[in-house]
Amino acid sequence: MSTVFTIGYEGTDIERFMATLHAVRIAALVDVRAVAISRKKGFSKTALSARLNAEGIAYHHLSELGDPKPGRDAARAGRLGEFRRIYNNHLRSADAQASLKVLAELAVMQSVCLLCFERDPKHCHRSIVTAHLVPMGLNHFDLYGDLPRRYEDFSPIRARCHSRQSLAAAE
Repeated sequence: MSTVFTIGYEGTDIERFMATLHAVRIAALVDVRAVAISRKKGFSKTALSARLNAEGIAYHHLSELGDPKPGRDAARAGRLGEFRRIYNNHLRSADAQASLKVLAELAVMQSVCLLCFERDPKHCHRSIVTAHLVPMGLNHFDLYGDLPRRYEDFSPIRARCHSRQSLAAAE
């Protein structure tokens, strides 16, 4: 069973973020932001894609898996139930379903990590994306980009053993 990793860049910088991806040997980063723009240096689509490419990591932007504006507004306002409802409805669209299939195919071929902003996956739509990947035979593993040393002894086998939680939770 393949594992899809997830990561948020809140609370980190591009150097620690990249160190985390390298520590777990990520081959491709899949950006699931609706709009791949960031005020945080190094995390907008063009700069991030160039940096990843320079370091041997592929970049894919699946904007169809991004949270639509009403969902982002609900999440920002703390209406998490509404956010989840909006996003789950969004994932039923043909475009989102096609992107989920592309994501699943990528994950079977290589080590893939989903990217969004929020540090805590419980407050991010990437946790909903990974829940939709489980019926496709994929596990998930949440990474935290602010302390790459946490993953120095990382083992893909260990990720499979704790496929429903992060390394921080597993420790």
